[in-house]
Amino acid sequence: MGLSDIVRAAERRINRRGVERKTAAGWVPEIQPYRGYGTAQRIHVIGRILMEDPEFDDNGDPRSQVQQVTQQAQRGYRQFFTIQVGDLPVTVHAGDQRVSTRTNQNGYFDVTVDNHGLDVGWQEVRVEAQGAEPVTAEVLVTADDETMGLVSDIDDTVMVTNLPRALLAAYNSWVKHTNQRQPVEGMADFYAEVLREHPGAPVFYLSTGAWNTYDTLVKFIEEQGLPKGPLLLTDWGPTPTGLFRSGQEHKKVQLRNLAIDYPAIRWALVGDDGQHDPLTYGEFVDEHPDRVRGVAIRELTPTEHVLSHGTTSSLTGPPRTDRDGVPTIYGADGHALLERYRLV
Repeated sequence: MGLSDIVRAAERRINRRGVERKTAAGWVPEIQPYRGYGTAQRIHVIGRILMEDPEFDDNGDPRSQVQQVTQQAQRGYRQFFTIQVGDLPVTVHAGDQRVSTRTNQNGYFDVTVDNHGLDVGWQEVRVEAQGAEPVTAEVLVTADDETMGLVSDIDDTVMVTNLPRALLAAYNSWVKHTNQRQPVEGMADFYAEVLREHPGAPVFYLSTGAWNTYDTLVKFIEEQGLPKGPLLLTDWGPTPTGLFRSGQEHKKVQLRNLAIDYPAIRWALVGDDGQHDPLTYGEFVDEHPDRVRGVAIRELTPTEHVLSHGTTSSLTGPPRTDRDGVPTIYGADGHALLERYRLV
C-alpha cells in the first residue's frame, strides 16, 4: 500500500467519524449546488453535500442573522473546514426527467440528465438529497447552433493570487479576507469585447483552485463585472496516484471534456504565463486546432513571476499556437490584451 493510499484511508476514517459526531450533535446534510452546464441534449448538474448546523451558519452566528453577517468579510480559512457526506443518495429533477445518484467519498455529485427539455439560457433544476432540504441549482443550457465559447483561468488571469508558491497561496486563500481579492485590471472589458457578437456563448472559469472557494470566486466574478459562467474547480487532497492532485492534468481533462460536450464550439482560451497555461493551451491546440479561435495570455511582471514560482520569467514560454493558424496575443492586463485583440 502506497503513502497516498494510507492518507486517503485515514481521510475517509476521519471524515466518517466527523459525520457521525456531527449527526449526534444535531447537524444535518446541506446541499451546496454549483452552476451546471450543457446543451439541449444533455446537462451536468454538479454540487456537494456537507454537514451543517441547522441553527448556526459557518461563522457561528444564528441563521436568522445570516443576511447581516454575509455583508461582512470572512477569513478565507473558514472555507476549508468542512465535513463532507459521502455515499449519500441524491436526486435531480430537470424538466420532466428525474435522475438519481450518490455522492462520492468527498461529498461531490455530477449528474448528467439527457433529454431534459429545458430552454436555452440559464435555467433552474431541483436537487434533493437524503436528510437535506431541497435546493435549486442553476444550469446554463447552450444553443446547438452556438459556435463561440470562452475558457478563462482565474488565478493571476482575472484575480491576482500569486500562485502556486505555497506560503503565498496559503496566505491568499486561508488568511486574506475574502473581499480583499485584487482584480487584474481591464479583464471585464476584454471579455465583453470578445463576446460582443456572441451573447449566447458559454463562459467557463477553469482553475486549479479548490471547490471550497466556490462562493468567494462567484462573488468576485460578479463584483468585477466579469461574464457569468460555470466554474470548473478541483478538490485538494490525495488521489489513487499521489498525495496531491495535478492542476495541469485537471485543466487538460476539462478542456477535452468541453470539446466533447460542445462539438460545434470553437474556444477562446485565456490564461497567464505564471503557471502552465501556455503549455496546456498549446497542447490542446496541437490536438484540436480546429476547435480553438485564439489564445490570450496575460504576462506577469518579473516581480509577479518571482512571487509565483521563484524566477523572473515564464516557466513554459509562449504557447506557440500561431503555427496551427490559431492567433495568440499577449498583454500585461486586460487593457493591453484588448488593444492587441483589436489588431488581430
